[in-house]
Amino acid sequence: MDEEYDVIVLGTGLKECILSGLLSVDGLKVLHMDRNDYYGGESTSLNLKQLWQRFRGNDNPPEHLGSSKDYNVDMIPKFMMANGTLVRVLIHTSVTKYLNFKAVDGSYVYNKKKIHKVPANDVEALKSPLMGLFEKRRARKFFIYVQDFDENDPKSKEGLDLNTVTAKELISKYGLDDNTIDFIGHALALYLDDAYLNQPAIDFVKRMKLYAESLARFQGGSPYIYPLYGLGELPQGFARLSAVYGGTYMLNKPECKVEFDESGKVVGVTSEGETAKCKKVVCDPSYLPDKVKKVGKVARAICIMSHPIPNTNDSSSVQVILPQKQLDRKSDMYLFCCSYSHNVAPKGKYIAFVTTEAETDNPEVELKPGIDLLGPTDEIFFDTYDRYEPDNQSADDNCFISTSYDATTHFETTVRDVIAMYSKITGKELDLSVDLSAASAAEE
Repeated sequence: MDEEYDVIVLGTGLKECILSGLLSVDGLKVLHMDRNDYYGGESTSLNLKQLWQRFRGNDNPPEHLGSSKDYNVDMIPKFMMANGTLVRVLIHTSVTKYLNFKAVDGSYVYNKKKIHKVPANDVEALKSPLMGLFEKRRARKFFIYVQDFDENDPKSKEGLDLNTVTAKELISKYGLDDNTIDFIGHALALYLDDAYLNQPAIDFVKRMKLYAESLARFQGGSPYIYPLYGLGELPQGFARLSAVYGGTYMLNKPECKVEFDESGKVVGVTSEGETAKCKKVVCDPSYLPDKVKKVGKVARAICIMSHPIPNTNDSSSVQVILPQKQLDRKSDMYLFCCSYSHNVAPKGKYIAFVTTEAETDNPEVELKPGIDLLGPTDEIFFDTYDRYEPDNQSADDNCFISTSYDATTHFETTVRDVIAMYSKITGKELDLSVDLSAASAAEE
């Protein structure tokens, strides 16, 4: 402990583990500590006994649910875009060799009180029951424009500068109705609210292209992939990476106290009477509570079921997005379902999550629209957790704090935070120009 490190990372949540891996690969001397005796922090995975212990206060789940060790229930469940940034990070760092992935069966959207498959290209737009005949034709033209768009090809831009034209102006050129805009913006481009409509259209188009390219990667029913045995494997994969490059890990280190000099800059971390010196600290919000502010709360229901989510084509793994307007809410709601097909539950069992940004103090009532779509549940657990984001100036104190995990059931916001933190810590951009075909070897 009495050594000096370039960076000390506190907490083994996914964000912190990705960063310790990236920083170790960069040649920095990294010490990674956690007050817990397990990896994953808030983003850990629990077996059935641990789930009961956490939510019911005992470790006696009913026998009919099967063996406890057959369950890997993610506390922050999220799917990955097959062509997305996290996959690029996994390939860039070769963490793919520690993990096996499998495509997710379905991607759906809730519209007019029904669940529909999300159309991702011109062909699917023509088949989709989400739209009437004339709207389908307009949507098809729009999808073709997005598919053909190439930043380096002026012809594909059809005279539009997407850096100045807003998403709303681009959409209006194709005459799409509000109903179509709703599912495109929230279930395809994965925006959390409608503020994007007044922002430059370039990001909107890139997000739609990412969805379509991810869908094409594995020719599955969705653009998403997910690790076998759940997300608990991810932090451990990045921890192994860090160790390979000289990173040091210490679990079960109580009271990790960050130490500062007279000017307010971090100088080290003390635990059990020993202080490790460092130039920078990276941590989750729980380690520096006086340097973060509460920005919201996530409400969630964790459900164990004996069937897939109805109206999702019997998908053994699926995401359903319920856009805010469809529920007359300020926030989208998300359904996440996984099962024995990804080795997170015994044969015939399904784990479903319903999550949203809490807008009231009553999660059971608030989550009801999503829970009603699940059908009968064997067991259901309700939970809320506060969301925090940093309130410090990292340039002043050399503390780099991650934001809490949001309600989304995909990784796009998570990875954006990691990459922004990496740039702040190192002063450079992360080069993710990798050959994505290499990831195919990691997909089972």
